[in-house]
Amino acid sequence: MRSTVALVGFFGIAFLVAAFGSAVSAPAIDGWYADTPKPMWNPPNALFGPVWTILYSAMSVAAWLVWRSPASEARRRALSIYVAQLMINAVWTPAFFGLGSVVGVAGIWVALVIIVVLDFMVLAAIIRFAEVSKPAAALLIPYWFWVLFATTLNAAIAVLAV
Repeated sequence: MRSTVALVGFFGIAFLVAAFGSAVSAPAIDGWYADTPKPMWNPPNALFGPVWTILYSAMSVAAWLVWRSPASEARRRALSIYVAQLMINAVWTPAFFGLGSVVGVAGIWVALVIIVVLDFMVLAAIIRFAEVSKPAAALLIPYWFWVLFATTLNAAIAVLAV
C-alpha cells in the first residue's frame, strides 16, 4: 500500500509540474509564439502534450523505482537531484513562454540558459539513478534526449528572433 501511495505521489508531483507548464504556456501558444519564427524541425504544437505525458510518466516510474530501493546515501542523492531537475524543468516554461511574451527575445535567451542547466541536471539524475537502479536510469534517457532537442529548439528560436 505504501509503495502504491508513493507511486501515485510521484505521478502527482510530475503532473502538477506539467499542469503548471501547460497553464503558463497555453496563452502564448496562440499569442506571441504563433508568430515567432521557428526552425524547420519544430514539431507541431499538438505533439508536445502527448510526448510530455509519456516522459512525465516515465520519470515518475523512474523516481519510484529509486525510492523503492533500500535507504542509502546514493538513493538520497538520486532523489535530491531528481527533485532539483524537476524544479528547473518547472522554471523553464514560465521563463520561455512568460518572459518571451513580456520581454520578447531576451526572455527566450534567459530560457536558453535555464534549459542548458536542465540538460546537465537531467544527465546528473541519470548518473545518480544508475547508482541505485539501472532500469530507473534508462527510463530517464528519453526525457534527456527530449530536453536536448528542446534546447536546440530554444536556441534556434532565440537566434531566429533576433
